[in-house]
Amino acid sequence: MAETIKITAEARDRAGKGAARAARRAGMIPGVIYGDNKPPVLFSVNAQSLLKILRDPAALTHIYDIEIGKERHHVLARDIALDPVSDKAIHLDFLRVSDKTRVHADVPVHFINEEASPGLKRGGVLNIVRHDVELVCSAEAIPEFLSLDLSGAEIGDSLRMSAIKLPDGVQVAVKDRDFVIATVAAPSAVRAEAAEAAAAAATGETPAAEEPAAKA
Repeated sequence: MAETIKITAEARDRAGKGAARAARRAGMIPGVIYGDNKPPVLFSVNAQSLLKILRDPAALTHIYDIEIGKERHHVLARDIALDPVSDKAIHLDFLRVSDKTRVHADVPVHFINEEASPGLKRGGVLNIVRHDVELVCSAEAIPEFLSLDLSGAEIGDSLRMSAIKLPDGVQVAVKDRDFVIATVAAPSAVRAEAAEAAAAAATGETPAAEEPAAKA
């Protein structure tokens, strides 16, 4: 689990699109904190101060302490709305959490030991089927990432969820199957040769590369 990130924000006394637009014109990002059977809290935070945080692919799995005046809110990011044109954050949704809160979180998969994969050494291509996996766990126990070891992976291998060791108390949301995370595919040249050989076998012809040279 990653360390808790601290954010200093300002209270926002008005809701609505007009107030949100005014906050954005002032270089702020409007947001809301909700959950835990408490009233929602409106806030705004300086956009520049969040640039590094918002660029983090794991932004939605971090735990944050948002300080608004004298109050501190222990939260998990639930949604970061982006402008469809500028791709800048325009609204933030945070959920109050405690050590008893269980949540669903999409956690990125990191692939390690590529140099120890015979298939990749032979020119195979890592075909990633899932870049992240939905987990169910305590909000305080969300792993920053999952590691899938590619050691020994050969061309044609399918690497499944069961190959990833989960931390204690963390479960996969999908429980009815051992789904594929990635495969090691043959390089295009090998696939082309295999297809040509299969076609030749079907027609009884000799592949072009294996035809004997014509005699003078």
